[in-house]
Amino acid sequence: MALFAISDLHLSTLEATNKSMEVFGHRWTDYINRLKNNWIKLVGDNDTVVIPGDISWALTLEEAKSDLAFLNSLPGKKILGKGNHDFWWSTMKKHSEFFASNNIDTISFLYNNAYETDEFIIAGTRGWYHDEDSVNMPNKADFEKLTNRETQRLKISLEEAKKLQMNSPDKEIIVFMHFPPYWNMSESESIIENLIEYDVKRVYFGHIHGNYSVMPDFVYKDITMSLISADFIEFIPKIIRAR
Repeated sequence: MALFAISDLHLSTLEATNKSMEVFGHRWTDYINRLKNNWIKLVGDNDTVVIPGDISWALTLEEAKSDLAFLNSLPGKKILGKGNHDFWWSTMKKHSEFFASNNIDTISFLYNNAYETDEFIIAGTRGWYHDEDSVNMPNKADFEKLTNRETQRLKISLEEAKKLQMNSPDKEIIVFMHFPPYWNMSESESIIENLIEYDVKRVYFGHIHGNYSVMPDFVYKDITMSLISADFIEFIPKIIRAR
C-alpha cells in the first residue's frame, strides 16, 4: 500500500487551548479543514502516513487528546515523530496506556525503532538544530548534548531498520526527521555521518516555514533531502514512491 508524509501540522482542535496557525498568513487559512479534505482524497485505510514532528500545540497528553483523535479518525496508519514543539510527548508506556483508554488505534511512534511497509523500511528521529548559532535555538539548550543524543537515537533506529532489511533486502531504508540534517549551507555533521554509514539515500524533514520559493528537494552528499512541512506542501500529504 502507499506511503505518504507530511510534517508540522500544528494542530489545535481543542477550544480551550486554541492556537491557530492562521495568524501566520494566508498560507495557513482554514488549514485543518484543508488538511482533512486533502487527506481523505488521497489516503486509503491500508496506506501509511509519516508525520515527523510538530503535530500538536498541546502541552500535555490529555490536552493532545482532541488532536490525536482527529488524526485517528483520518484514513490510514499514522507514524508520528517528535518535533521541537511537541511538549505533550510523553513516554512510550504512557502513550500506549493513553491510546488504549481512548480508543486511538491507528497511531504509532517513530522513536528508537523502525517500521516496514510494503515498499520501504522507515527509520528516523527528531534531530536537532544543524547550527549552534541558529537563531531559533532555545536559550540555555546544551547543543552538543542534544545533538549527540539525537545522533544516538538515529543510530538505534537505523540498526533496527537494518534488522528488518535482512529479511527484505530489496526494500529501501528511508529516514524521517523533524530538523533538516543540512540547511542554509550548514550540516549536522554527526547526523550526516550516520546517514552515510547506513547508506541512506533519502531523508524527509519539516521544521522550515515561511520560505515557499526554495526547492522542495535537493541533494547533499548523495542524499536527496525533501522538505515536507505542511504549509510548504499546501497541506497535501506527499506520496513517496519507490525509485
